[in-house]
Amino acid sequence: MNRRLFIGGSLGLCAGAVMLPAALKGVRDQGNVIEMQLASGTVSIRLFPDLAPVHVERIKALVQARFYDGMPFNRVIKGFMAQTGDPVKETGLDYMRLPTLTAEFNSLPFERGTLGMARSRHPHSASHQFFITSARAGFLDHNYTAFGKVTHGMELIDQLRAGSSEIGTVLNPDVIKSMRLATIRSV
Repeated sequence: MNRRLFIGGSLGLCAGAVMLPAALKGVRDQGNVIEMQLASGTVSIRLFPDLAPVHVERIKALVQARFYDGMPFNRVIKGFMAQTGDPVKETGLDYMRLPTLTAEFNSLPFERGTLGMARSRHPHSASHQFFITSARAGFLDHNYTAFGKVTHGMELIDQLRAGSSEIGTVLNPDVIKSMRLATIRSV
């Protein structure tokens, strides 16, 4: 075998070994990125199915059903979180009949941009509402299921109309224009 051919082939294999993991990352992430369109721009969200597989599948199914299109951010507390998923109009989906989810507490901390499932006082009562934290909220860690993280557009979440400081109910809420699973690309 020609020495140059052998060395060239070996270098090619080394380059491939370095580039392959990066190329596969895009394939693994297919369907685990959501683009949320607001009037002010686009918010990109990475989902973590390895940490909360059942919650991620529920969110993805609701996104694919276009459940969140036109959905208001009905609770916004500045310096804490913005919550959505409580319909004010007919969604075409009987969300009241969705089975509740068993909590999937995990190691993802509730820091700025973390998505968590809203629930009642009962840990296993989450269904379709979620929130995005706007600051570190350590008291939520291991008490609520974290399932995603804003990777782009957090400043748009900060700009949402806020409600009262205690319960956060917004009288004239900003709405989600659309939410879609993103195609393969780097976010």
